[in-house]
Amino acid sequence: MKSTKAASRYAKALLEIAIDQKKVDSILGDMNFISQVSTESNDFTMMLSSPIVKSDKKQTIFNIIFDQFEKESKDFIQLVLENRREEMLPAIAIAFDTLVKEYRGIVPITIVSAIKLEEATKEAILARVKAAVEGDLEVTEEIDKSLIGGFLVKMGDLHMDATVSNQFNNLKQRLTR
Repeated sequence: MKSTKAASRYAKALLEIAIDQKKVDSILGDMNFISQVSTESNDFTMMLSSPIVKSDKKQTIFNIIFDQFEKESKDFIQLVLENRREEMLPAIAIAFDTLVKEYRGIVPITIVSAIKLEEATKEAILARVKAAVEGDLEVTEEIDKSLIGGFLVKMGDLHMDATVSNQFNNLKQRLTR
């Protein structure tokens, strides 16, 4: 939890720099690249958290891997290294992406269903969500075969559960009272 808060603070500082320098898109691209590399390369994430690999060696590795980055991103990574927080870089990158979406008024939602939803059904769900939310929706669809039917909408910490299993559970609770 503590590292998540610190990652958010670092991401917030980076967003302020990006806005000030009018380089939000390019720095977002840099942070997305860090997220991608850390997701795809276990060696990279192990190197980040390794106390054996010295900071100057990590800086050399970063200079090679992230050579195409904006100067502000490179300077930011240098600061993170100087503060010995390099293991937080993936979390910082994710937090930065979230903050940029918030800054731009983009609300990410995920619709989970047992099968691919028909377009009309999806539009009806999105219309109800749009009525309750300010901003543009960024929709991700997931298929979860374990659902009997219905759908689940996830929006941050909020969940709208309209699955058949949830409706059965609600009915069971009402009948057993």
